[in-house]
Amino acid sequence: MKNTIKSAIAIALLATMTISCSDKDTQGIESPKGNYVLTVSPVASTGVADYLLTAPDLESGMVTTAGQGIEQDGTYRYYVTHNNKFFSMLYGQGNPGAVTAYNIVDGKLTRLSNFVTETVQAFAPVNEDILMLKIPRDMTNPLANYYRLNTNNLLLAGEGTLDVQKVAGNGESAFFTWIKQVGNKVYAPYMSVQACCNAAFDTAYPDSAYVAVYSYPEMKLDKVIKDDRMSYIGRYFRDGLALDEQGDVYAFSSAVATKGGTITSKKPSAILRIKSGASEFDKEYYFDIEAVSAGKNITNWTYVGQGKFVVQMTTKAEKGGYNDGKHIGIVDVYNKSFKDVTGMPDLDKIKAVTYNNYSAKDGNAYIGVALTDAVSYIYKVNANSAAATQGLRVEGGSITAVTRVQ
Repeated sequence: MKNTIKSAIAIALLATMTISCSDKDTQGIESPKGNYVLTVSPVASTGVADYLLTAPDLESGMVTTAGQGIEQDGTYRYYVTHNNKFFSMLYGQGNPGAVTAYNIVDGKLTRLSNFVTETVQAFAPVNEDILMLKIPRDMTNPLANYYRLNTNNLLLAGEGTLDVQKVAGNGESAFFTWIKQVGNKVYAPYMSVQACCNAAFDTAYPDSAYVAVYSYPEMKLDKVIKDDRMSYIGRYFRDGLALDEQGDVYAFSSAVATKGGTITSKKPSAILRIKSGASEFDKEYYFDIEAVSAGKNITNWTYVGQGKFVVQMTTKAEKGGYNDGKHIGIVDVYNKSFKDVTGMPDLDKIKAVTYNNYSAKDGNAYIGVALTDAVSYIYKVNANSAAATQGLRVEGGSITAVTRVQ
């Protein structure tokens, strides 16, 4: 496996030395130059790949997929930025997936490399790397694979395996919802899952929150942090951990653990804290989100600085499933307060709200909102005023990610 992946990377890098971009890269008119990168799924047909568009500003103007942008290969793509580079990762649905790296030169995306790795379910920046995890969901396979991609030379820096059944230690398997660098460690929150018998994500432990702590780069398991005051952290493919300016870690739970297709979490959607330098959850901190939001639960969040988050939520009646909520609110974890955001479109006009959003941690978040009339907008959400303002218009598709590359 190791030699195969390294060979694939070497071949891909050699190819990019002689061919700067693919045929699809050269089609169409250039989108407006800028350091903001939008990924947009066209509405013209189903099963099509995202387009990458650039923009100089998120608060005004217009971009379109019509004759513009860089078309991606493959239908399901996920994105991460690190070390002034933008990485587009193909979810191969069990098959190997391509990873394409770009930087921005003079406001224009430039492809640096394209290579193949195993399809992964969690990935995040750690030091100079992007750490990627391929996670099993079958009890017959106890090993998750990890890969360390160095973002300086775009080569594989290391790989190995993690025993997810040993991590769980309860007869089930640990399925990592995401990963996060905290100091010199990697925190990997997970759901305990049965991974068996047509019930891959069912669990007998619906009301426990877990974080596996690993050394880096060795990925040696230091310990598992557990708390029984809320359900598992984050959601499938959703980052449930955030660090504030003091180095404290905050974790949210949607409280949507299931068994037999029914939500079995008895605890509400909530937030816990791990104080900087500590190795356990803070027993003096607990924030019941449902109690302050008329029963809504967090499905995703964007940290905007000084203890404030722009959160996506569902109501009690909508709770469950894998969809990100269309209700937008402001959560302040310092004073344990909540406000509904004003200025968003009517719910019946919203097709989807993207989960991959941008903040410079200046109190504002820029979130992508796809409307039912095939037009999307970036909405600027200010955490202090709890108000949203319509910004950049995107025609011809649904926004799937909003980010910035320096």
